[in-house]
Amino acid sequence: MRESLVISSGPVGRTLAIAAIIFIVAHALLLIGLTSPEKFVFDEVHYVPAARQMLEPDKPSEVLNPMHPPLAKELIALSIAVFGDSALGWRYPAALFGALAIVAVYLCGLALFEAQQGAVGAALISFFNQMVFVQSRIAMLDIFALAFGLLAIAAFMRGFREISPQRWFALAGIGFGLAAACKWSGLFPLAVSIAIVAIIRLLQGWKTAFADGRASDWYRPDRWPDFGWYHFVTCFVALPALVYVATFVPVHGFSPADLIEAQRRIFADNTTNAIPAHTYMSSWPSWPFLLRPVWYLFDKVDDDHIAAIVFLGNPLVLWPSLLALAACLWDFVRSRNATAFLILAFYFGSYLALALMPRALAFLYYYLPAATILSLAPVQALTREGVPRWVLWAFIALAGIGFVVMLPISAAFVGTSMAMFNRLMLFQSWI
Repeated sequence: MRESLVISSGPVGRTLAIAAIIFIVAHALLLIGLTSPEKFVFDEVHYVPAARQMLEPDKPSEVLNPMHPPLAKELIALSIAVFGDSALGWRYPAALFGALAIVAVYLCGLALFEAQQGAVGAALISFFNQMVFVQSRIAMLDIFALAFGLLAIAAFMRGFREISPQRWFALAGIGFGLAAACKWSGLFPLAVSIAIVAIIRLLQGWKTAFADGRASDWYRPDRWPDFGWYHFVTCFVALPALVYVATFVPVHGFSPADLIEAQRRIFADNTTNAIPAHTYMSSWPSWPFLLRPVWYLFDKVDDDHIAAIVFLGNPLVLWPSLLALAACLWDFVRSRNATAFLILAFYFGSYLALALMPRALAFLYYYLPAATILSLAPVQALTREGVPRWVLWAFIALAGIGFVVMLPISAAFVGTSMAMFNRLMLFQSWI
C-alpha cells in the first residue's frame, strides 16, 4: 500500500454517503433529455418489443429476442409497466443502472486503492469516458450487464485482499450470475475471477513463494487460508448458476426442457456467422483505438442542424489510458503489484475474451466493459509515489473538457450544427 498517498477509506457510513452522492448526481445527469428522441433508437427496435411481450397476459408461442437472457428485458418491462410505454419507460432502467455502474467503479477504486481520492477519481473518469453516458440513455442490454458485472468485480476485489473472502466472493458470484442473466458477456469477468483463484491455488499447491515476498504481492502462499474447494464451488459455480436460471422462470416457467432449449437457442444465435454485414461493424483489435464508432442516431433537424447519438468514447480518456495500462503492466512486472494485477486481469479478460467469439458481427460497444475497467488504470498510474496529487485531477479536468466537447454528438437533445459535426469527426472512419 502506498502510505504517502493513501487517504483512509473511513467508516462504512462515509463510504455509503459518497456512493449515494455519486449515484444521485450521475442519475440526475443521465436523466436530462432522456426521452429525446421519442422513437426507437438503434437496437431498441429489438429489445423494447421483447419487453412489451413480457407484459402480455398469455404466454407467447414464440419468445421475441431469444438470443439473449431475459433479465435486462424484464427490467425494461417493469419500467414500462410503471412509467408507461414511452421513451421514458423504455430508457429509465438504463439510466438507473448507468448510475449504478459509476458507483460500482467507485467501489472498485476503493477496494483497489484504499483511498477516497482514487476511488472518486476513477468514478469521474468512467463517467467522462462517454461510453457509459451514451449506453445509459438507450434501451439496450449492455448497461445492465455492465452494472451487475462491475458490482461483482468490486466485491471480488474487496474479497481478494481479505483473509477470509467467502462473504465477498459469494456477493461477487451473485453479481456475476445477474450480469450473465442480462447478456452472456457477463460470464467473462466470472471466468477471470475463476482463473485468478485457480492460479493462486495452483501456485500454493506447488508450494511456490517469492524470495522477497511482501504484503503487496498479487500472489502469496498464505492467501485465503480457510477458503476451501466447497467455498469455491458455492461462490463461483452454484450461486451464479442459481441466480442465472431463476431469471428465466418468469418467461419459461419451471420446465427443464424449456430452460435447456432457451440456453441452446442463445448459444446457437450467438455463435452463428449467418448474419449480414452491418455498416458500423468493427473488429476487436480496433476497439481500443476508437477506429469505428457506432451511430445510434443521425437525424437532420433542418438544413444545418442534426440530432446525433454516437457510441464512440472520449479520446482524451481512452487513448491516454492505454499508456496508463502500460504503466500498470510495468508495475506488475517490476513489483508484482496486486492492484496492477487486478486491473490488468479484468481489463484483458473482458477485452480479449471477445477475440475468441466465433461470431463475426461485432461492434465497438462490445468494448464497453473493458473500457470502463480501464478507468482504473490512470488512477493507478497517476497516484504512484513521486507523482504530484494535482496531476490526477488535471487529467480528470481534461477528460471533463473532452466530455463536454463531445456532448453534441452524444445526446440527441443537445443537437449540433453540420459545421461542428464536421469538426468533431477527426477521421473519415468515424463517419
